[in-house]
Amino acid sequence: MSKNLLQKISRSYLIFAVLVLSLLAPLFYFVSEKLYIEDADEALILRKNEFLAFSLAQLNEADIPVWNKFNRDIKIKETTHLMRDTIFNTSYYDSLAQENEPYRELNFPISINGKDYTYSARINLVETTDLMKSVAILFFIMLSLLLLGLYIITKRLSVRLWKPFYETLHQIEQFEIDKTNHPNLKSTSIEEFNRLNQSIQKLINKNTSIYHNQKEFIENAAHELQTPLAVFQAKIDTLIQSVDLTEQQNQILSSLNDSVSRLNRLNKNLLLISKMENDIYSEKQKINLNDALSKHFEFFAEQADSKNLAIEINMKENVTINSNPALTEILISNLFLNAIRHNVSNGKIIISSRMML
Repeated sequence: MSKNLLQKISRSYLIFAVLVLSLLAPLFYFVSEKLYIEDADEALILRKNEFLAFSLAQLNEADIPVWNKFNRDIKIKETTHLMRDTIFNTSYYDSLAQENEPYRELNFPISINGKDYTYSARINLVETTDLMKSVAILFFIMLSLLLLGLYIITKRLSVRLWKPFYETLHQIEQFEIDKTNHPNLKSTSIEEFNRLNQSIQKLINKNTSIYHNQKEFIENAAHELQTPLAVFQAKIDTLIQSVDLTEQQNQILSSLNDSVSRLNRLNKNLLLISKMENDIYSEKQKINLNDALSKHFEFFAEQADSKNLAIEINMKENVTINSNPALTEILISNLFLNAIRHNVSNGKIIISSRMML
């Protein structure tokens, strides 16, 4: 199923918005998480440097239990043969929250009174994680509103910008070259649409002029041919009626008579087309097809008998149509003539009516 231009544009914007949200939301979350982890690492290293600068030199082994008691997130532990600084993620059970909570922890080796110990500092990441989630949700909402706003603005702007195009399209769809409803393509503020309207207007004017010239030519030619053909036909009829013609002359005159008959039919068709285009047959009335067929039946029955054809009419009910009487007679005559001319030997012509669904 085909879609209009605005639907395709809106669909493209919507797909783009969904892709942007799908990619940027998790990317923003992971980048923010990395930044917060880096910030936590910097805070742990700052604590380490402050400890080395201001506290380590004043500590004794006897002070370690007191230190550990009054410092919740900084502990001095017995060494585990740690050789270098390590920073890692871990979790500890929080008795107040009664659940395991994530921490970022820094361990590095120290020496107190000549004995090796491990300095352990940690930062609770629960608040950081919650903050990251809140920021990510806020970012998602802001980005969604931004994309939604851009989508609505673009859609409305597209409708307004493409309005002249659809007006032009509507007028072209209503245009008929044989009618007087020529399009009135207005000037717009968009250069491309103005160029389109100008090109269409030139094309319509040119084709309308060609159509009227052809129509006038056909009408004039048909009328001008009437008199010569009538004279030609009369002369041939006069020659055919002569008694002193040879067989060869009869054949030539018969061929000429057939050609003139075809020209007469062609000329009548041209006149008929000209009259129809000039709305001469625009008047309509109710016509009983049964009566119209009966009116022509006797004449065409004789022609059918000459070709051993049988005509059968099965019109059980009266059928009425709303049409022009002259055109209806022409239609019935053409149907009879074609049925007789193109039928098989000893054939049959059946005329019936049926309900059209």
